Amino acid sequence: MAFNARKIIATTLILFSASTVLPNASYALDEKQKQEIGDFIKEYLVANPEILLEAQKALKQKQADEQLAQAQAAITKNDNDIFQSPYDVTLGNPNGDVTIVEFYDYNCGYCKRALSDMETILKNDKNVRFVLKELPILGPDSMAAHKVSTAFRAIAPEKYGEFHRTLLGGEDRANEETAMAVATKLGVSEADLRKKMAENTQDDAVKLVYTLANDLGITGTPSYIVGKEAVYGAVGAEEIENKVTNVRTCGKTVC
Repeated sequence: MAFNARKIIATTLILFSASTVLPNASYALDEKQKQEIGDFIKEYLVANPEILLEAQKALKQKQADEQLAQAQAAITKNDNDIFQSPYDVTLGNPNGDVTIVEFYDYNCGYCKRALSDMETILKNDKNVRFVLKELPILGPDSMAAHKVSTAFRAIAPEKYGEFHRTLLGGEDRANEETAMAVATKLGVSEADLRKKMAENTQDDAVKLVYTLANDLGITGTPSYIVGKEAVYGAVGAEEIENKVTNVRTCGKTVC
């Protein structure tokens, strides 16, 4: 009965659309018929509201599939900029068999909690290559911290892992002052940092990451690339580790 009613609804909606587009068609409905069909559909949906939930679920799945397809195309198109950009710092095994790319903002609360996920993954898996891509999207403080971060990375890339862990793991809001404090404690002078910041007025690194994020459909942080597929949100170390295992097994995050 439910199947037949849904079939009737689908058919009548098609007929209704056709009659609207083609008012002179032989199957056009008059106003009374339209009203009767509308009343029937409304009555059925009120009696069976779970259909609306099913439709909502199907819509969300369709949108998620479209987002992943967009990301897949973007990863193929931007392979070198995603995995081999000279602006990025790599942690873990530089020759690892699976690469994880993380897009993050130093003022993102979820990114702060996800820092322990990165540490867990790197501790448990010595064959993972972990690429850091800073995506400052949470206001002027994030951009100011990013400018210090970029200067520090250019001067002392070998210390950037410690800088990243300290600034992202800190309780204070990341801004120029807090980022500068972390950088100077790690041995880079403020004068050198400001000189490098003045030289980098175009900030090609952040322009590239913004472009990549747009192409990949990234609207929030953290977001990841695991292998060759996008993963959105702070999904946790266990899920990322499972996806890494799947990439090794079948070449995809889901086998």
